[in-house]
Amino acid sequence: MGKLGTESRLIAAGLLICGAAMVQAQSMPAWTVGPYQSRSGGQMPPCGEPQIKIDDGLPVYPPGEFPIKLPAVSPHGVHNDLPDPYQAPQHFGKLPNGRQWVSSASVTTAPDGSIWVLDRPTDKTVNPIVQLDTQGNVIKEFGADVIVNGHKMSHDKDGNLWVADLGGSQVLKMSQDGKVLMTIGKKGVPGLGPDELIEPTSVAIADNGDIFVAEGHTIGGPAATNRIAKFDKSGHFIKAWGRKGVGPGEFDVIHQVAFDSKGRLFAADRNNSRVQIFDQDGKLIDIWYQFGRPSAIFIDPRTDAMYVGDSESRDGYTNTGQYFFYPTGYGYNPGVQRGIRIGSARDGKVKYFIPDPCSYPYAGGGSFDEGVTVDFKGNVYAASNSVIVKILKK
Repeated sequence: MGKLGTESRLIAAGLLICGAAMVQAQSMPAWTVGPYQSRSGGQMPPCGEPQIKIDDGLPVYPPGEFPIKLPAVSPHGVHNDLPDPYQAPQHFGKLPNGRQWVSSASVTTAPDGSIWVLDRPTDKTVNPIVQLDTQGNVIKEFGADVIVNGHKMSHDKDGNLWVADLGGSQVLKMSQDGKVLMTIGKKGVPGLGPDELIEPTSVAIADNGDIFVAEGHTIGGPAATNRIAKFDKSGHFIKAWGRKGVGPGEFDVIHQVAFDSKGRLFAADRNNSRVQIFDQDGKLIDIWYQFGRPSAIFIDPRTDAMYVGDSESRDGYTNTGQYFFYPTGYGYNPGVQRGIRIGSARDGKVKYFIPDPCSYPYAGGGSFDEGVTVDFKGNVYAASNSVIVKILKK
């Protein structure tokens, strides 16, 4: 992809033509929630109510029938017109005793091929960490006694779990049996000291064991919390970089971090609707906008195939045709269809797109893919807040 200067000029041009693009956009075939079904046959997940409930005589357009369609390519160069080589999403996870997923932003694949989900149950006696086989059968669960409010979970090459406990201001290294092997940060004590963290959102482990922690999730929080902190394999602080902002190397909610096979660190800079790429010393390599507004990022270590989940892009329209949501601010990324974009971490080219089953126009909140992973057969798993789905290849 182009260098930083090229990307900056592209974005500047996109902002100037944004309004015109939405008006003159090429129509795309309307799609609906379709076969995205719950166990009882109802539609899922909840797509929200993108409308104002006032008696003004305006029609409410059913899903898929809104007269304005998203463009094939957004002003920022995000493609909505790519092929989808996957089947419709299906519920995943046969939980015991009538348990349902509550709120998850994280699903990950272990080196042994099992699937791990980090849930956020409201009942704190319920285990948030769940291991499943690829058929959705629960193998084990644990973590209720140590996790306060987990955000993202990842694995190192030895299969150990790394949990970013946003609510507990800690990162935990755990065995697959639930034993805590290491902690970084002081539980319940947020801070910026060398042994402290503020709102850790995600963890990525380098091949040499160095630990990279993304911090900062609260909108409008202190500028210093939008950073990436680096620790050695023993958990000793090395350095940190980044601050709140929109410039190169600045962040506004790093929702997830991941490594490619070259050891480059990819940061999902969600509120800035971009992916930033760094070397392991914090030097900025490139900025990519073509994957949308990233809530989730997974890079397959075998192929460098890159899966980026966009759960929040929106404009201001509601399904009454009113332009109600603010045409700026949280989630504003006009012309972008929500879903999972699949490309290459090697060159940044986006090849495929799994669309969000929720129809445009979107509600103000998020939907579909807060977390994403892939099994060894290439099937995709998405953490969609109150549901986990498996998406089989066609």
